[in-house]
Amino acid sequence: MTKAAVAGVGSTPYYFRGESAPQTIFELIGKAVMAAAEDAGIAVTDIDGLVFYSYGFDAALIVEQLGIPELTFCAVVGGVGGGSAGVLDLAAMAVETGRAKNVVCIGACQQIDSRYGTSLAGLATTPQGILSLTAGLVGPGQSLALVAQRHMHKYGTRREAFAEVVMASREYAQTRPEAIRKRLITLDEYFAAPLLANPLSRYDFCIESDAALAFLVTSSERAADMRQRPVNIVAAAHGGSRDWGRAFFWLNMPDDVFASAGAASIAERLYGQAGISPDDIDVALFYDHFSPLVIMQLEDYGFCKRGEGGPFVEGGAIRPGGAIPVNPHGGQLSECYVIGMTQIREAVEQLRGTAINQVPDAKLALVTGGPAPIPMSGAILGVS
Repeated sequence: MTKAAVAGVGSTPYYFRGESAPQTIFELIGKAVMAAAEDAGIAVTDIDGLVFYSYGFDAALIVEQLGIPELTFCAVVGGVGGGSAGVLDLAAMAVETGRAKNVVCIGACQQIDSRYGTSLAGLATTPQGILSLTAGLVGPGQSLALVAQRHMHKYGTRREAFAEVVMASREYAQTRPEAIRKRLITLDEYFAAPLLANPLSRYDFCIESDAALAFLVTSSERAADMRQRPVNIVAAAHGGSRDWGRAFFWLNMPDDVFASAGAASIAERLYGQAGISPDDIDVALFYDHFSPLVIMQLEDYGFCKRGEGGPFVEGGAIRPGGAIPVNPHGGQLSECYVIGMTQIREAVEQLRGTAINQVPDAKLALVTGGPAPIPMSGAILGVS
């Protein structure tokens, strides 16, 4: 176990794409950071470390607008979704090495002038981008549809399994006040929806949304004296196998890796650090930007065998009371998409015992980043 803990959580409201205007993304970030500090019971001026996820936010502007007097640690996790849980890894290392005392992890989205769903369309005509351009893969959904097709071909996975992931997320989301997609859908509705990228329908795609979240990480010792119940960072990892590489930006993975979430090595490291097995996890917060990747993560993280994820979810395993509750907040498919940050928030709430859809006696939560280009990432959070 690391000697770091999540002591504060802050969030803006969740907005559908573009509805956060006229606020700027820095306004959203500022509100989330102030809320995280308030949740922990510290002053914003006590923050001395910042960790951002991926999008290159301006540290100087954030420090200026919040009045943070000095940073002793500042870092960015790369990746396109894959590194989201890695913010906890960097923050824990900063705290454990004494580089900073109170580190705020930040993730934010604002899709006013651009849409993440068309991110591949802007790739340059280079050896790295030419496959996506010539194949008409304008967004991650089109590329990941090919991964889903391979999983179906190789293991016999059915679209009914993808539907079950979506319907389970809606069942959880209907009780979440913040959730954007609350309405339950039937299997017939799922199959009646238009295909955006075969075999993926519009229900299989995550929400396009705006929001910011922040998490205050400090030492476990300091967290014990703060306002909230400390949630320990039991294990954290980011990195990944070369075979997974750029994931949907290249699609050259070896056959045994192609129809996967690319997270097997991260899973092995997390369980090894924590000294536990998948059977010890009480709730899983999977990065679910597309429904088939929940199934592949269940396999990579050892909740079922490779190729058995489809029947596993069709049997109700991820529903309330199932073998492993998955995304009880509704996830990115139904609650809100903020590059994996809502998953961290839900993990903390589950372990504090304050979640809307509380998993009884939850002690260990798994949080993942990706599937996306490396670094992949994950964390196991826990309470004693």
